[in-house]
Formats: sequence, C-alpha cells, structure tokens
Amino acid sequence: MVVGRDEVAEVARWADGIERVHQCIAGRFRRPEPRRWALEYLKGLLSPVERKNGWQLAEQAGDSTPYGVQRLLSGYVCDADLVRDDLRQYVIEHLGHGDAVLVVDETGFIKKGEKSVGVQRQYSGTAGRTGNSQIGVFLAYAPAKGRTLLDRELYLPRVWADDRERRREAGVPESIRFRTKPQQARLMLERVLESGVPFAWFTGDEVYGSDRNLRLWLEREEIPHVMAIKSNEKLWALTDRGPLQVRADRLASQVEESEWVRCSQRRWSQGSPGL
Repeated sequence: MVVGRDEVAEVARWADGIERVHQCIAGRFRRPEPRRWALEYLKGLLSPVERKNGWQLAEQAGDSTPYGVQRLLSGYVCDADLVRDDLRQYVIEHLGHGDAVLVVDETGFIKKGEKSVGVQRQYSGTAGRTGNSQIGVFLAYAPAKGRTLLDRELYLPRVWADDRERRREAGVPESIRFRTKPQQARLMLERVLESGVPFAWFTGDEVYGSDRNLRLWLEREEIPHVMAIKSNEKLWALTDRGPLQVRADRLASQVEESEWVRCSQRRWSQGSPGL
C-alpha cells in the first residue's frame, strides 16, 4: 500500500491536534499514569476500532488488559466539569465564530441492568423505542467550519432523584437534583453565556420548544432561537378580541405564503437546505 505525502501530512496534523487537546486537560490529572491513559483514551476514541470498550481501547493502546482504561474512567480522581470547561475554551479558540448555532438534543444509552445512574424504561431515540436506558442531554456547537459538543447533562428521572438509598448506592452527589430536559438545556446555555462562547442562535426539537418557561427565558436573555413546537401548542396572539391563546397550526395557517422567509441552514447541516 502506497501512502501519499498529503496523507502522511494529514496524519501528522491529527496526531499534533490530539496532543494539543491532551495538553489542555492533562493538568486535571495529578499523576503521570492517568495523564498517559487520558491521551491513549483520546487516541482510541478517534481510532477505527469498531467497539470502543475497555478491552479494545486497551488493545489499541498496546496493553494486554483493560485495567488502565477502567481505572481512568472509574478510579482516578478528576473533575469532569473542569475538563469540560477546558475543552470548551479549546473550542472557542479553534472553532469559535459568531455565526455558530447551538443545538440541544438528547440521546439514549441502552442498558440491561438497574444500577447505572438514571436508568429506567424510557423512550430512546437511539433504539427508536421504549426500553431500559439512560438519557443524556447534549449541547452541540455548529459553526461554519466544524461541529463539536460543548456540554452534557445526564437526565436523572424523578424516581431516581427521590430515592435516597438508590442515589447513595450509585454515588449520585446530593447536589444533583431532578431537572426536566428543558431545564438541563437552560443550565447548559447559562454556562455558555457565562463563558463567552460566540454564537448566532439556538435550536432544539419540540421537547424543548414546547417548554414555555424555556422560551420565555430565551426571550428575556434576547437569545435568537428557532425551536419546533407541537401543532396544538397554545401561543399568545393579538386578536380582534384582545390577547388570546391560539393553536400554533391555526396561527401558521393565517400567514400568507409570500410572508414566509426561508432561512438557509446549508452550512450547518447535510440534510435539508432550509428551514
């Protein structure tokens, strides 16, 4: 197999990029061993390994057992929120742009047991059905020149949040309380605003668009947003009889076709050219 000069240069750029990302977070680990495994873990996640489990990531790193990977994820002391902050700053420096879009969405992690934090029978978009899973809410960053994740929150169902014994057994901190998914989205947006991430607008599906409190908060913060809502969502409208709540589909039907404006999302999506 002949490898061209351009391919070699691209591999070198990737290797240098991984090293620079690792330098951003290495200081969060107190000892050389976890720092080394953090780098190997990053390399493994970006490698072509089919299954990113402890055994295969360890083999990718040249280790015969998964113990190093397992210690990194469950044993070594590291503040994941501080690592998140480091990576967010890295994103601002390398991808930050005022035309970026913030996108919130959740994804499911299929589980078989009952011990994983937040696991219960719930709908998972990953599986396309209701099943035993965890749900993570993620905030993505989509500027014109790339896409990445900025933040995450693990959804803790109320049945978990209210069960002190279950929380204690799973190691859920007392400071973690029940939040709806839209409340988690707002929490992540507050962190984005505080850290000065540049962006143009925010978007999410009807899980978030149907939450009136989130919509009102976005308006108060003067954050431009486009979110899906249900057709039967009640919105305030000024009518001949004064302010009234009117179904969203009824309001939409009253807008003349010539008054609709197509906003291109071509630079952010490989799907539809407009919304």
